[in-house]
Amino acid sequence: MGQLDGKTAIVTGGTSGIGLATAERFAAEGAYVFVTGRRQDALDAAVSKIGPSATGVRSDVANLADLDRLYAAVAEQNRRVDVLFANAGGGEFSTLEQVTEKHFDETFGINTKGMLFTVQKALPLLNDGASVILAASNAASLGNASFGVYGASKAAVRSFARTWAAELKDRSIRVNAISPGTIDTPGIDGLSPDPDQLKSFLASAIPMGRVGQPDEVAGAALFLASDQSSFITGIELFVDGGRNQI
Repeated sequence: MGQLDGKTAIVTGGTSGIGLATAERFAAEGAYVFVTGRRQDALDAAVSKIGPSATGVRSDVANLADLDRLYAAVAEQNRRVDVLFANAGGGEFSTLEQVTEKHFDETFGINTKGMLFTVQKALPLLNDGASVILAASNAASLGNASFGVYGASKAAVRSFARTWAAELKDRSIRVNAISPGTIDTPGIDGLSPDPDQLKSFLASAIPMGRVGQPDEVAGAALFLASDQSSFITGIELFVDGGRNQI
């Protein structure tokens, strides 16, 4: 038996990296998984990789109409939601002097606004006792130069986890944040013209001496999704090789 047998899960931003690894893990543990992504080709490839227990819905979480279409697709299959991994997000380097309104709006649009409405619009479909997992980041509590807007957007996510855990406790819905550190994903590759050099530099500050892998975050997400964490809510679980702890 899998840890998520008979459950329905949603993973936003599930076409690559942490999202795809988590969607695969959830499906392997018995869940039926809805995944979202902004590009149809990547979405089709992800669904093919996850297998028959997956449905892809093209969606940009910063677009509220897209979120409505996502939850309509879930309802059309007569399903309710047991696990919601609000994972979609992203960011780019920009110093205080360089920040533009466009940079701010895009970063907060997906990481903060998108997160808020992903969870709000899921509420009518969430089963009592469901698990909601918010993708935060260890950047929220580090003073990473040139990453201030991204870090601030993820600090808001950490605050959401506390508030929503309190607001949803009467439905026994657990809300937790997961905060990865540097993970070897396409998102990291896109931050630098020399991804290997960037990852080597970032690894030098990690006590474990390396960057993490998407599967390692997926394992933590599975823990928060499953009954193994039944007495845990409102926490921030770091998956960062000790970067924020040592």
